[in-house]
Amino acid sequence: MEVDHKFFNVGLLVVVTIIVAKLVSALVTPKSKKRLPPVVKSWPVFGGLVRFLKGPVVMLREEYPKLGSVFTLNLLNKNITFFIGPEVSAHFFKASESDLSQQEVYQFNVPTFGPGVVFDVDYSIRQEQFRFFTESLRVNKLKGYVDQMVMEAEEYFSKWGNSGEVDIKYELEHLIIITASRCLLGEEVRNKLFDDVSALFHDLDSGMLPISVIFPYLPIPAHSRRDQARKKLADIFATIIASRKQTGKSENDMLQCFMESKYKDGRQTTESEVTGLLIAALFAGQHTSSITSTWTGAYLLRHKEYMTAVLDEQKNLMRKHGNKVDHDILSEMEVLYRCIKEALRLHPPLIMLLRSSHRDFSVTTREGKEYDIPTGHIVATSPAFANRLPHVYKDPDSYDPDRFSPGREEDKVAGVFSYISFGGGRHGCLGEPFAYLQIKAIWSHLLRNFELELISPFPEIDWNAMVVGVKGKVMVRYKRRELSVS
Repeated sequence: MEVDHKFFNVGLLVVVTIIVAKLVSALVTPKSKKRLPPVVKSWPVFGGLVRFLKGPVVMLREEYPKLGSVFTLNLLNKNITFFIGPEVSAHFFKASESDLSQQEVYQFNVPTFGPGVVFDVDYSIRQEQFRFFTESLRVNKLKGYVDQMVMEAEEYFSKWGNSGEVDIKYELEHLIIITASRCLLGEEVRNKLFDDVSALFHDLDSGMLPISVIFPYLPIPAHSRRDQARKKLADIFATIIASRKQTGKSENDMLQCFMESKYKDGRQTTESEVTGLLIAALFAGQHTSSITSTWTGAYLLRHKEYMTAVLDEQKNLMRKHGNKVDHDILSEMEVLYRCIKEALRLHPPLIMLLRSSHRDFSVTTREGKEYDIPTGHIVATSPAFANRLPHVYKDPDSYDPDRFSPGREEDKVAGVFSYISFGGGRHGCLGEPFAYLQIKAIWSHLLRNFELELISPFPEIDWNAMVVGVKGKVMVRYKRRELSVS
């Protein structure tokens, strides 16, 4: 009993000492003059993490009405400050890398993309690597890619019967990776190694979990498979690169562009860099395009008035150009473009965009309040939430592609950064033109050649995935048109 009493006294003394120290610290330490944003209420230490992992969008829906367009979530030893809406997003999208950096917050991509590329290099090198992406996606390159997309779509859907039922989500996922493999990774992968490479990319993708954002090197089976897949992909691409160099063979694909890319100092890209850049390109584009293709189809099949509108557009283009489909004809598909854009507004696959603050700065909210954002905060915005703000979009939860039509253009009325499905500003998505062309090429072929009917319930959102997609199967009944739309 005496020993227990001593331990109790010691414990009490420790607690009292901590309380007194905190009180003294509060009295002695001068109060910060910074006007900090309001903080999301949660349990100490792990409360913020629990709310974040339950779903950032759920948390935003709960806190935005209470706290306004700028507020902070305490996440373990980090503070994430959210900027919601076009009124507060200018600094997020336009700030220099020295002010708001991507590098620290996207370090979890390094094990997937590999060393020496994108977020594993300093900003000046990363900018040069982004230039390689830009050069590989110029209009003259895109025109060649479109020809390959159209060919792949024709070949893929030629294997469908005259009628039947399919999971359109699975079909589109498969076709997207086929076309991306052909345009980005090259003929060798498409013709000989597609199944192997596709399986390896699946393992890479499965190694990107919510926990990976915080602990990217955690020794778990998914990370182990990710690392093994990354190594095998590197070996495959090294073999292809060596073969092309040895034979002098040149192809119209992104692999060739990266092989021929040079830094400003004249240095050629290495095999490791080419592999990493290709993985980054496919990883960034494959999911987003297949998800958006699926949502586009689901909404068209649900809303007959818009299905009629896109079919009429296809008829008009066929009267004008015949059955030909190329880059310029796809560019004329404005109605289909607006339908894709609206599906992407409602369901952006990347629900969070992040930056790390390197300098103090201030922001004035839509409500007229001014806050100081300290150095070291993670600054975040959410396309999934911001794209549905009622003061920006009329009936924001409804599917209405006409909101982007000339004379209405709701995404421009409220100001720049009202529509952020592809990001914007300094770090806007380089693959946006490629994605639209790819989705248009596929749906143009489907619309012209098949009658389609959605026979499963309208799909739900799969919030559990890192890249938020479509939950479950999306079953469609199809019937081949006896003649193309005319």
